[in-house]
Amino acid sequence: MSHHETEVLVVGAGQAGVAMSEHLGARGIAHLVLERDRIAERWRTGRWDSLVANGPAWHDRFPGLEFTDVDSDGFASKDQVADYFAAYAEKIDAPIRTGVDVLSVQKDAGRPGFRVETSDGTVEARHVVAATGPFQRPVVPPVVPADTDVVQLHSSAYRNPAQLPAGAVLVVGAGSSGVQIADELRRSGRTVYLSVGPHDRPPRQYRGRDFCWWLGVLNKWEAAAPPRGAEHVTIAVSGAHGGRTVDFRALAAEGITLVGMTREFADGRMRFAPDLRDNIAGGDANYLSMLDEADAYVARNGLDLPEEPAARTFGADPECVTAPLSELDLAGAGVTSIVWATGFASDYGWLPGDAVDDDGRPRHARGVSTEPGIYFLGLPWQSRRGSSFIWGVWHDAAYVADHIAIQRSYLAHHDERTITTTGAA
Repeated sequence: MSHHETEVLVVGAGQAGVAMSEHLGARGIAHLVLERDRIAERWRTGRWDSLVANGPAWHDRFPGLEFTDVDSDGFASKDQVADYFAAYAEKIDAPIRTGVDVLSVQKDAGRPGFRVETSDGTVEARHVVAATGPFQRPVVPPVVPADTDVVQLHSSAYRNPAQLPAGAVLVVGAGSSGVQIADELRRSGRTVYLSVGPHDRPPRQYRGRDFCWWLGVLNKWEAAAPPRGAEHVTIAVSGAHGGRTVDFRALAAEGITLVGMTREFADGRMRFAPDLRDNIAGGDANYLSMLDEADAYVARNGLDLPEEPAARTFGADPECVTAPLSELDLAGAGVTSIVWATGFASDYGWLPGDAVDDDGRPRHARGVSTEPGIYFLGLPWQSRRGSSFIWGVWHDAAYVADHIAIQRSYLAHHDERTITTTGAA
């Protein structure tokens, strides 16, 4: 077993850990990055086979390197994203050790710093950055008992249609993951039911510009906090098939049966909330509001962007929306699988208790923990709306690195004063 000492220990070598390493290195701060698997492993093995980035390659990248194997307006595959981060880590000569699992972080007694227990020994560090991101523990609501005669898996365990037994599939959750998985299953010939909750539904493109561009020029990426009551609202956006606006009516026309939010299961029947029509209308309102803001921006700035009146035309509501199912007999409908696209919870049990609240969520302000010396990186809304995007985590890492540099200067001043005082004595 080994023992290391370093100024900063970064836990995780995904996009957050690589960004943190770049900024620490640029400031001359000694650090070590530990990763339990490979660099960007979640992109390689924690997602389904056909996944692509939700933002175009010109946008979803770090400033110091462009994608060399993806058109700038294209959407990188999951493996291309993982290769990108591996290449970036090599470019900046990031001090990453893979295959090392961090087990616990304990405060040093009587002095600054932490003792970190790992699967390969111990590390002493003045500062620790938890760069493990938000996708740590898959959340599967306790709705359907595990012993029910239907296969259940979280979206993080889904890989492709062939993985599931023959039969119909219920996909629960209509954000980016749920919509793409449901569409892929439908294209494979499956009968698919898609449970749709409240959501935002931005246009993939409008007037010749990607929605990432519109969020930028409209300053929406800089929003410091979500609107009240919208902290966990799902965003339905996709880069699949070259990037298309998510259109639930079109999905229904193509054969997917839409249902409301999944509510409960009993006697072999899944029951749904009577909210489907309202959820679709709410997504439409969000979509149209962004078009309104975009049009106003074009007029205000005199931009020569083509008008797109057809973008405001919706198809007729399908029967599954006008007369939604209130319940579904799974066996009667031939449903043999449920894919839960229901998000993730954080897991920071390896950190000192003061760094998280009673629910295990990070206590922090812009990634700076209430526990001195602990930092977080890669959290949704860490500093702004853009924090959960690739480019956003890079900018958040700069802020965290600056804070660490400032703290180092205070500690250095303390050490100098201590030496001077001791010498004078």
